[in-house]
Amino acid sequence: MNKTLDKIHTSGGLGQKAEIFHSGKGNERVFPRPAIIPLEGPSLTPNAQRTRTKFCKGNRNVREGEDSSSSSVPNPFPELLPPTVSGSISKYLLPWTKPSATQVIKVFDENNTSKAVEVPTDVTARDICQLFVLKNHCIDDHSWTLIDHHIQLGIERTIEDHECVMDVLSGNGMETDSRLYFRKNYAKYEFFKKPLDFFPDHMVSISTETNGIVDHSELIETFLKSSTCPEIHGHLHVKEQSKKSWKKFYFVLRRSGLYFSTKGTSKEPRHLQFFADFADSDIYTVLSAKKAHGAPTEFAFCVKATKCSSSRDLKLLCADDEQTKTCWITAMRLLKFGMQLYQNFIQPHQKQKVSSMRSISENSLVAMDFSGQKTRVIENPSEALSVAVEEGLSWRKKSCHRLSGHGSPSSTQSSVPNLAIHLAQPWFHGKLSREEAQHLITQQGLIDGVFLLRDSQSNPKTFVLSLCHMQKIKHFQILPVDDEGELFYSLDDGHTRFTDLIQLVEFYQLNRGTLPCRLKHHCIRITL
Repeated sequence: MNKTLDKIHTSGGLGQKAEIFHSGKGNERVFPRPAIIPLEGPSLTPNAQRTRTKFCKGNRNVREGEDSSSSSVPNPFPELLPPTVSGSISKYLLPWTKPSATQVIKVFDENNTSKAVEVPTDVTARDICQLFVLKNHCIDDHSWTLIDHHIQLGIERTIEDHECVMDVLSGNGMETDSRLYFRKNYAKYEFFKKPLDFFPDHMVSISTETNGIVDHSELIETFLKSSTCPEIHGHLHVKEQSKKSWKKFYFVLRRSGLYFSTKGTSKEPRHLQFFADFADSDIYTVLSAKKAHGAPTEFAFCVKATKCSSSRDLKLLCADDEQTKTCWITAMRLLKFGMQLYQNFIQPHQKQKVSSMRSISENSLVAMDFSGQKTRVIENPSEALSVAVEEGLSWRKKSCHRLSGHGSPSSTQSSVPNLAIHLAQPWFHGKLSREEAQHLITQQGLIDGVFLLRDSQSNPKTFVLSLCHMQKIKHFQILPVDDEGELFYSLDDGHTRFTDLIQLVEFYQLNRGTLPCRLKHHCIRITL
């Protein structure tokens, strides 16, 4: 894939905007003033480095933290960034430069509660996400996103990490009822990792200036290079201006804009009519397209001019399925932002790679045994692992004695299997309906492995695993299995049994089993 990238020329360095708030700039109205975070860890004397020890506990948060830190994505396009970039982004957090003015904005969470934040006028979406990640103690896996949501128009889009939030808000206008949401979006840069999942062969044509053919596996490079012209084509439904009817046309997306053919699938210039470009426009997803606009399917999106504030000015389009819609929206994002999207994708991983703070911390951790009269260092790795597992099991048993059913206290051993420790897990969403589960997974990214667990509405004693695979959401019932008085949970009619839901989730995060794919990303809701 990288062979074609040798000829790519990129000028200029990557703009650095990974800053945090301090000195009264960027303070939240509710939270206390955040402290300045040092760029380097506190210096330790040699003796302190040798003697600092911690006990290795079987805490589930350790697994979660390790996953987030070890999931750094290798750079698939090393030639795309100039040599100066890696050095220029080595500082993970930089203090804000003093702006000329500040402004108060509101950011909402999934529960529609909000926090008011005072920010500089040149604040970017990534800056705000970093602030809320720190303030809410979230795991920063680079999938947190700021969403521009228009309530009256019924549309929303992901604000790109580099975009100035104030520019977005000023474009919306004061008369529009728009909100900023802080939300997960696992699919934000997934097309850089698995481009063929986003661009099916029948929708893509790639030609160079010499009319040569480029392999579809190198599709992303053709969007980032100026010497090639990727072309997306296919049928879309379009709503006629000032009318309720929809018509189906053959559309072609090129660097110069979006066109539709007035004669079947002809691509001749005389048959192609201009529809929209993206210089002063953005691409939004349409919510409740059937109900609000009478669309033939729910897979609708639109092209909205920056200064547009009326639904009559939206250029509404509708695809026949989710994959087609995702292909069009992804291609439009790439044509609009180009190399900047790739820099947004690679920047956090470059920072994580050059940071040495984690290695220093790992080298200073020591597993210890406190069971005897004297503490001792556990030098055998196998013994240290067994101690960690035993700690986790001990914690689980204690939780079993405290909870049963859905939080009711338990006084007998027979009620131990009716665990409620899953209630505290971020992937468990309680009494969530099927439609609500599908909506939440769709919001947080239709990529393989996005999942959540919930109570079953049809059977109160069972649970449901909702999982995304191939951009489709599937639901699997988790049944209780009674074996000689002991209660287990199973996804495959009792062939594979688990003592609680946490053990079930951990197993399927490592093994696909009967599922179409492993569990990778859990849907999460936080309260700001």
